[in-house]
Amino acid sequence: MDKAQIQHLGMLARIKLSEQEVDTLATEISSILEYVSTINSLVDVEAGEQAVGPVHNVFREDQITTPSGTHTADMLAAMPETDGAFLKVKKILDQSH
Repeated sequence: MDKAQIQHLGMLARIKLSEQEVDTLATEISSILEYVSTINSLVDVEAGEQAVGPVHNVFREDQITTPSGTHTADMLAAMPETDGAFLKVKKILDQSH
């Protein structure tokens, strides 16, 4: 990619790029695109085949390790403000919109 294409890409992404950033990206983007091309060549997207690593589920089933309420008293004691069994925290969201 040349500098004009990088500036155009920045404009499309609504990112203001300095001249130094454009120069840096001009040298780095070709290696990034080459790396992505290498990764894409390892995977036949249309056939759904993958040439790298086994496909497996990385999620585990949820398991309850402690009974409900085990740490509630300790947690409430550590809080500066509580309301019954609830922790009171500072309001951070404005819901007027």
